[in-house]
Amino acid sequence: MDPTPLRTYGGVTGSDRQAERRAQLVEAGLELLGARDGEQNLSVRGVCRQAGLAARYFYESFADRDAFAIAVYDHVVEDIAATTLAAVDAAPRDARAKIRAGLGTIVRTVAEDPRRGRLLFSPALSGTVLAKRRVESTRLFVRLLGLQAREFYGVHTSTRLEVTAELLVGGLAQTLTSWLDGTLPASEEEIVEHCGDIFFTVAEHTDLGGSTAD
Repeated sequence: MDPTPLRTYGGVTGSDRQAERRAQLVEAGLELLGARDGEQNLSVRGVCRQAGLAARYFYESFADRDAFAIAVYDHVVEDIAATTLAAVDAAPRDARAKIRAGLGTIVRTVAEDPRRGRLLFSPALSGTVLAKRRVESTRLFVRLLGLQAREFYGVHTSTRLEVTAELLVGGLAQTLTSWLDGTLPASEEEIVEHCGDIFFTVAEHTDLGGSTAD
């Protein structure tokens, strides 16, 4: 990172310009990482060319190629998590409505922007630096689902709840992986409807409080 203070030009602060350049680089990284050949084509030179920025601007925000790839991945995950939680919060206080709002947001996001779907689910990236990040993001969504269940149903954390969240999140991830690569022929609406039915049935017919509350 350049320790030199960032000056204001044209009313735009140095930190704002740096943030804008970082956003340009992240978008360029999503374009490259989300391509069908994924990380194989990711290089500092390629990212900067895609973003239309000099290489020195890459290093003002990212230590190296791996740190950059992780930042792009985290950006996508954080955005999906935030928009999904917002959709769930805005939905009526009805289990089906909230489940559908959350699933609909996730499915629509990866369907409308295939780059995000490939970044999150493509097997081509499973052996890269992002493999560990995928495990961590899965844990994040398991925690978020557990939190939503505890708040909505008024239950405590339990082994039963944790196992249920693991199964639902893992099953959804595999379903979306197969759907996005064409293995699972279904429409966007069918994916949301069928997965929503499963989530609702499991939630309504499982003793989420379990017997080992923390």
